[in-house]
Amino acid sequence: MPRETGRKVIAQNKRAWHDYHIEDTYEAGLVLQGTEVKSLRLGRASLIDGYAVVKDGEAWLINVHIPEYTMGTWTNHAARRTRKLLLHRKEIDKLVAKTKEGGLTLVPLAIYFKDGKAKIEIGLAKGKKDWDKRQNLAEKQAKREMARALRHRNR
Repeated sequence: MPRETGRKVIAQNKRAWHDYHIEDTYEAGLVLQGTEVKSLRLGRASLIDGYAVVKDGEAWLINVHIPEYTMGTWTNHAARRTRKLLLHRKEIDKLVAKTKEGGLTLVPLAIYFKDGKAKIEIGLAKGKKDWDKRQNLAEKQAKREMARALRHRNR
């Protein structure tokens, strides 16, 4: 059987882009159990309410929901267990320094398979205020209306 190539997205956290200013993104590997990988291959995961922390020099992914594998037996995994993230030491040190600054958090943005290996994209994020969200929605709406007007003008 040929090896898998490319990037296959399983889940995205669109809510994170709405609720946070994403300042920087990092790609990390995940330490998973076998049934978790099988469940991800079926395209089942939820990043809502998930976050990442750095404890004792290791990065951990908390509260991400990967549902139990339906064909699994008693060896099935817990759906919301804490999972270890695989990052380089320099990246972990950067994340520790930036999150200690204050106001920054680590938010999962997407889970995907890259060349057959499960990866997660985490973002260094700062929370938006309500007026920021309203301003972004107004800008999107204005762009949409401009595009619509240009489309109708060219007819």
